[in-house]
Amino acid sequence: MNESMAQRTNSNAALPQIKPAELRKFHAALDTWYKAHGRHDLPWRQTDDPYRIWLSEVMLQQTQVATVLARFYHPFLAKFPTVEALAAAPREAVMKAWEGLGYYRRAGNLHEAAKKVVSLQSPVFSKNVKTLMTDDWRLATLLSLPGIGRNTAHAIAAFAYHQPVAILEANVKRVVARILALEAPSEKALWAGTEALLNSDAPFDYNQAMMDLGSLICTPKHPRCDACPARSICRGKAAPELYPAPKAKKRVPTREVIILVREDANGRLFLAARDAALLGGLYGFPQINRQSPVASHQQKRSTETLLATDDWRLATPLGTVTHVYSHFKLIGTVMHERVPAATNSPDWYSREQIAVLPLSALDHKVLALVENSHTGKKKPRKRSGLRQPD
Repeated sequence: MNESMAQRTNSNAALPQIKPAELRKFHAALDTWYKAHGRHDLPWRQTDDPYRIWLSEVMLQQTQVATVLARFYHPFLAKFPTVEALAAAPREAVMKAWEGLGYYRRAGNLHEAAKKVVSLQSPVFSKNVKTLMTDDWRLATLLSLPGIGRNTAHAIAAFAYHQPVAILEANVKRVVARILALEAPSEKALWAGTEALLNSDAPFDYNQAMMDLGSLICTPKHPRCDACPARSICRGKAAPELYPAPKAKKRVPTREVIILVREDANGRLFLAARDAALLGGLYGFPQINRQSPVASHQQKRSTETLLATDDWRLATPLGTVTHVYSHFKLIGTVMHERVPAATNSPDWYSREQIAVLPLSALDHKVLALVENSHTGKKKPRKRSGLRQPD
């Protein structure tokens, strides 16, 4: 263990102390449990390709494993099998491949990071030069890339290069808080705790096991403490629901907007490129705030052009669409207007062109409403189940 590793590990002075013998017992029990019950068949656990591991880590942020595995990981790799292929791809193609996975800033950062790696000819994602890089150089390089924070950098280092570093994703945070009985731990305390518990001799299996432990055993509700390999050292097993203390749920605000759908005589629809943080890189129908006739910040230029030339209030209402984002709920009243054949403006698209453009889930709902209005179909009933992030 190098000096920087030792310093990080020793940063847990205020945490409950675990004797070396207890820690070894825990490591052995966790290893035995992981070999018997771990999710070894996950494709990103069957490779040491840092690019594929990086992709999985980014996709798994805020998204369930089942969703990533069923619909996104393999199709994305089929389109962009290497970091070079990703860097060379048009932004629209990358965003289209991410469509439906939500939290689109992840895809934008992934693309920008790939371009940076290739332009600098950085070997950080090359499997052929692993032994030529020091641990600290590799971590520093990873942390310099867009969208890669401490946890993602550590995950790539541990899983691709077997570097002795700990990770701290959501499940691991809960496991660490319960083992150390931390009721309201800071991020700093959690990092100190996860590093104190790390098995430096087997960072790959240990970190994967900690994630599986939180996902399968040490769950938020009804944890199976009797089957937990950490029970010998767990300070919080008597009342695991107290650690960490549940956070008060914030009330989700609602935004109401007018969504403008303009269709010309040739059947083309007006779409604007979004450049805001929420949905940057996608295309969508212009929006106007219902509380005041001010264009949405996401499509301000295009919507102002519409407001200057047309009275959208004379358009035909098609219905309402609703979408819940991570921090607010949006309710959109869809207004449809037919106009004469448009000019050769690049903002007008045929259905064939729209099929290859990246759209948000909300804009797909609007598009479906438009198509249903053309065919006379009733709006489909809302499906139950988990909502997709967007």
